[in-house]
Amino acid sequence: MASPNIGPSIPDTASKTSSERRLEYDWDYHDINHTFPLRTFRPDPEYDDENHSVPPAALRMGTTTAAERARRNVNAKLANPLAGISHAMLEEMGARYARKHQVGDQEDIRAFSKGAVLAQDPSKYQTVAGLTEEEQLVLHTEEHHRWHQPPPLYIVIVVCSTCAAVQGMDETVVNGGQLFYKYQYGIGGDDPRSTWLTGLLNSAPYLCCAFLGCWLTVPFNSLFGRRGTIFLTCIFSALACFWQAFANTWWHMFIARFFLGFGIGPKSAAVPIFAAETTPPRIRGALVMQWQVWTAAGIMLGYASDLCLYKVQDQAGVIGLNWRLMMASAMLPALVVVACVFMCPESPRWYMSKGRHFKAYQSMCKLRYNKIQAARDIYYMHTLLEAENDIKHGRNKFVEIITRRRNRNAMIASELLMFLQQVRGDLPRLNFCGVNIISYYSSQIFLDGGFSPISALSASLGFGLINWIFAIPAIYTIDTFGRRNLLLTTYPFLSLFLFFTGFSFSIPAETKHSTRTACIALGIYLYGIVYSPGQGPVPFTYSTEAYPLYVRAYGMSLATATTWFLNALLSITWPSMQAAFTPQGAFSWYAGWNVVGFFLILTLLPETKGKTLEELDQVFSVPTRVHAQYGLRKLRYFVMRYVLRRDAGAEPLYAHEDTRDIDRGFDHDDEKGM
Repeated sequence: MASPNIGPSIPDTASKTSSERRLEYDWDYHDINHTFPLRTFRPDPEYDDENHSVPPAALRMGTTTAAERARRNVNAKLANPLAGISHAMLEEMGARYARKHQVGDQEDIRAFSKGAVLAQDPSKYQTVAGLTEEEQLVLHTEEHHRWHQPPPLYIVIVVCSTCAAVQGMDETVVNGGQLFYKYQYGIGGDDPRSTWLTGLLNSAPYLCCAFLGCWLTVPFNSLFGRRGTIFLTCIFSALACFWQAFANTWWHMFIARFFLGFGIGPKSAAVPIFAAETTPPRIRGALVMQWQVWTAAGIMLGYASDLCLYKVQDQAGVIGLNWRLMMASAMLPALVVVACVFMCPESPRWYMSKGRHFKAYQSMCKLRYNKIQAARDIYYMHTLLEAENDIKHGRNKFVEIITRRRNRNAMIASELLMFLQQVRGDLPRLNFCGVNIISYYSSQIFLDGGFSPISALSASLGFGLINWIFAIPAIYTIDTFGRRNLLLTTYPFLSLFLFFTGFSFSIPAETKHSTRTACIALGIYLYGIVYSPGQGPVPFTYSTEAYPLYVRAYGMSLATATTWFLNALLSITWPSMQAAFTPQGAFSWYAGWNVVGFFLILTLLPETKGKTLEELDQVFSVPTRVHAQYGLRKLRYFVMRYVLRRDAGAEPLYAHEDTRDIDRGFDHDDEKGM
């Protein structure tokens, strides 16, 4: 059928084979919108060769068949390596895999033969011959009731959530403690020495995270597994919290809090990875983002602990008993994790990375209701990891993150989010977007706004409660509305409410004290309402799923090191910045970064919603310039559709593979060269 007045004709796909339809170039998108001229576009050799998209001979010859264009991944078709293979061949492949790795008995071999067929397209389980009624019922329930999961998976969720609460309490008990210990240490004034040392004490754990702690993620995970890493880091956290309670000088407190970084750093990378690697794709985003929900809960518990212990009186021989108990209280959830973590199954993906296939299968059986589900997921994981292994041998993994386009794009997106989370003003800690500063300094901010000390702690608790409650909806929206859409929707409001909070400090305290305090509290609370379902949960969820398995631990180490380094930088500089800029200037600085962040996300951040961890290889193979151009066109579409109320067609950037019933073997001509 021709497309009049807009360019070349669009090929008719009705007569094409299923394989050709599956590999067809997305003419509607690329030609109509003139992203690339059809006859002049040639992807750079590094991109195609590194991603195994184009046979080298095809590049040399300059051939331009539809199948080869598709292989170049320009339109990011999400390739399922099992598509196009007959059911009989898949059954044989699954059984052969089970026998090769000695995975169980005949029942397990049968599960792998059927699981390999299901892995081709899990939603078409009705077409798979030989499934029992029980297996069909389990698969039907899985598809239509995504939260119906076995108890061991929920134990994993509880343990990971408690780890997040440990993290949140570690971050915020200092909020109330510093109201007291800085005067005991002689650093409670407004002079430069006092403000810089106050910031240094707050930043100590994050300095350790950035330069030491996060980089232990790879060796810890390799040596001890996901569970062992979580166990060790919670031991470190509990010991450090107990240590802080006995610090009597600022430098002693600095050492204790620096040691706390060995608990925070590796744990902040290992826990989201553990959650991502144990959950099904349909609920992965929701469960991984439990990290943020329960970090917010931990932040709230830290504020509550500060408030409950505020009026504790000193005992004979003990000065500052209240703040010492505040600092030690964060050890309690860490001890709960230590007691429970080995009740969880180990990550099947970690076992697979060690070549322990039977252990991976056993672990997956605990995380799924039926062996058929476990065999399906293990076999699909094995197939994709085999392809991944083809490109990883003999290469430096850190270099791979930078030199391979797929990894580099994941790094850009992940680092962008981590940067923006620390430049956006995280009000529990006011990072660059504002929130991290509020986590650490909210009580001081409220004091500066005219609150009494006990009212300031109460107001901080209110912020912590809002931060937690409004993170809960993201459990649903992160897998339905999407990661990118959540950020693009919330960033303009983050900027608006930071401007509102900053300029509320301009209201005269002498004549309009109640109005001033109400506006400051309102601005911070509105910020928390918008932050919690968007920028709060997305960065760690996104970073966890962005990298391929063989560099995932390195990528998460880099992501967490980035966030903690910037966290430390902001914690150190906020007291001095507030004194130099005034509250109005400091809040406006972070509000401006939210405006910048909106356009960076629009142009540089791909959507990852609803894709398996392995399918994301294709998502991040899209050239950055293509995605940036697409993002700008989407902004125009939004204005046309929702502001000017005109009809405008939304263009897709990604198209999933067509995996209709195809009954062919490996030697089909259309599949050669893949």
